[in-house]
Amino acid sequence: MLDEFVHEPRVAYFSMEIALRSEIPTYSGGLGILAGDTLRSAADIGLPMVAVSLVARAGYFRQTLDAEGRQIEQPAPWDPARWARLLNAKVAVSIEGRMVWVGAWLYIVEGQAGARQPVVLLDTDLHDNAPADREITNLLYGGDEIYRLKQEVVLGIGGVRMLHALGFRVRQYHLNEGHSALLTLELMRRYAYAPHEIRPGESLYDIPRVRELCNFTTHTPVEAGHDQFSYEIVQRVLRDVVNAEASRQGPGAMNPDAPPRGADERQIDLVTLKRLGGEDRLNMTRLALNLSEYINGVAVRHAEVSRRLFPEYPVHAITNGVHPFTWTCESFCAFYDKYVPAWRHEPEQLVRVDCCVPDEAILEAHDLAKQALIRKIQVLTGVNLRADVPLLGFARRMTAYKRPDLLFHDVERLAAMAQRYPFQILLAGKAHPRDAAGKRLIEELHAHARALAGRITTVYAADYDMALAQAMVAGVDVWLNTPLPPLEASGTSGMKAAFNGVPSLSVLDGWWVEGCIEGITGWAIEANRDDTASAAGALYDKLERVVLPLFSEAEKRPARLRVMKGAISKNASYFNSHRMMRRYATEAYLR
Repeated sequence: MLDEFVHEPRVAYFSMEIALRSEIPTYSGGLGILAGDTLRSAADIGLPMVAVSLVARAGYFRQTLDAEGRQIEQPAPWDPARWARLLNAKVAVSIEGRMVWVGAWLYIVEGQAGARQPVVLLDTDLHDNAPADREITNLLYGGDEIYRLKQEVVLGIGGVRMLHALGFRVRQYHLNEGHSALLTLELMRRYAYAPHEIRPGESLYDIPRVRELCNFTTHTPVEAGHDQFSYEIVQRVLRDVVNAEASRQGPGAMNPDAPPRGADERQIDLVTLKRLGGEDRLNMTRLALNLSEYINGVAVRHAEVSRRLFPEYPVHAITNGVHPFTWTCESFCAFYDKYVPAWRHEPEQLVRVDCCVPDEAILEAHDLAKQALIRKIQVLTGVNLRADVPLLGFARRMTAYKRPDLLFHDVERLAAMAQRYPFQILLAGKAHPRDAAGKRLIEELHAHARALAGRITTVYAADYDMALAQAMVAGVDVWLNTPLPPLEASGTSGMKAAFNGVPSLSVLDGWWVEGCIEGITGWAIEANRDDTASAAGALYDKLERVVLPLFSEAEKRPARLRVMKGAISKNASYFNSHRMMRRYATEAYLR
């Protein structure tokens, strides 16, 4: 089963979540979508990788909404046996002093040209384990702090052991965010010196070797957003891995007279762990930063913010991208296949759309995508959107810094604008089950929709997932994004929209700092960072004076076509995961 994958060294890509397909709920949002696009592009360009994640049998959650917009979370279970194959391998990790057995499922990502990439999904739901331990890999981002750390033990330590047990040869480890940072401890244990090899004053561990093997992508632009655990919890959960008493007698030598331990039994002394992960709490981002040779942010702006947060580390910038074929709708795929036939392997060829394709073909492809979205929304919500009225789309994880309510800051001004330039609004997004403020935002958006009834058709589609995202980014006329800067690390939904000729209207943050060419690829919302009224005013001004007239005034039609072409030729041609992965290959993996 694995013969085709273990014959050559691979880059091991570790991610807590990964979006393999809409029917497999092993993702919650952008981090997982990025991981899935990473693997799909690696398959397309022939870059040997193997991904490691958790099976998350219970998924994230299904979202239902009542008439008031109150979010209700429903289980989202899936059967791994339907999509993946059970592997004949088990490894053990120590959690709270117990041996917890970890099994694995193999899912295969297939590229456009037939290349295949393995994804190893770790699973503790085994008869060998106690009932509580069987639940460790069930929920994505569920449970309390201890549950979260147990998951990170399985992902990081268990993941390295599983790859070794399956016979994979790993040339580099890529940590997608800090959730998998404990894999560095497993590597330290494997690359620890024997007691007789240690000179006075030297480390017990071959840390340069570990750094050489690791690459780290950070996604969170605020210190508070990084996973952190008290050392009391760390020593409770990792009691057989972290040893407060370890001394220069050798890694994990609890007793100077004890025989040498094997690589899997060596312990990390607490002094070293605190030096690498933080003195007060174990910060997974700092652990990854200290033990990775190559570090990058997910946009140029995000790398700048990260360097200010962590000035002692050289943070590079590889701006995110999205997988071309996954996020391009059927009508635009056919359009590109006809006019830019090499686009699937070389999306940079889409620069030709600016001058070498007929205008009517673009409009026809977009009209088909919009009709498909309208049909989908009618089925999901019972609301009939109009094909002849411009449609603004906004879909995000519903949380405060995304500011989903900014568009509704002044409902009466919005309604007055719609009298002159009619438009519709389509919203979607989940709030984390423990994000009470995010849930309140969804209720507020429903209240705004009721207040605008009869003046602006406003629809909130429940249970936002890959399938709904694919329809929305293709079928709306303008993609809206209003984060509070500098809290948007990258954002990729606007990149997906660009592949479908949909321009963005967005705050200058994340990728849009690089992607926005005013009036060419879309439009910027420029306002004072801390002044919500100013940001809303800037949004309304741009909508009323620039964006909506393109749809309501016949003489502006050529300008609308130019910005659609600009979104494709200047954004889709660059902000794609093929370019992203080629940069990772040359700058990180092959260094």
